[in-house]
Amino acid sequence: MFESLTIKNLAERQSTVLRRSTSTRPIIRLVEENGAQGIVKDFSVNGFLYRNIIGRFLLWRESTVYERLRGIKGIPTLYRKVDGLALVFSHIGGKNLEHLSAGEKPDVQFFDRLTGLIRQCHDRGVAHCDLKRSANVMIDEQGGPCIIDWAAAITAKEFCIYPFTLIYNRFLKDDFNAVTKLKMRYYPEFISDEEKKEYMHRGPGERAIRAVRDFARKWLQKIA
Repeated sequence: MFESLTIKNLAERQSTVLRRSTSTRPIIRLVEENGAQGIVKDFSVNGFLYRNIIGRFLLWRESTVYERLRGIKGIPTLYRKVDGLALVFSHIGGKNLEHLSAGEKPDVQFFDRLTGLIRQCHDRGVAHCDLKRSANVMIDEQGGPCIIDWAAAITAKEFCIYPFTLIYNRFLKDDFNAVTKLKMRYYPEFISDEEKKEYMHRGPGERAIRAVRDFARKWLQKIA
């Protein structure tokens, strides 16, 4: 799929730009080939040193996450890398929660399905780490949940040594707490006491882990 794409022809092959690049962020392009649409995350337009050191590292890391999640419904499929400077994914139709119009909302069962999708990803050893950004959660054309933008994700393998395991476990909880936060926006009456307790928990040890987690999240979001 999209085998004809190269770094040199990406600009001419794009149908639109979904996000413009900055000094540290890649350009996001929508491309088409034989009636199929794909999303391209492209670092080739960034500065020489940044794209060849940071960009290549981030894309390698993100591609390993997508390979771990391959085959899970609701996760974009990674089609290919382009010269180590761009990734091509499947395009998921629908809307992200950030772009829902006033009065528009998913059905209440959506959040149970989203929780199930997150659990499948966790079972593969991956935490998303940035689900509180509603732009990363989509409703597909059938009303099901999709999770995009895994650039800030971490894996259990990366955090397998104590005390880093505590940080990883905190990120796992954060993914589920993000669902609670989203549900608060649309269906606060359906939030259970257990969900509220987990969301609000602030023990001394928990606060220390959260502080380290917050630092790690800011760093991951900044470079991703």
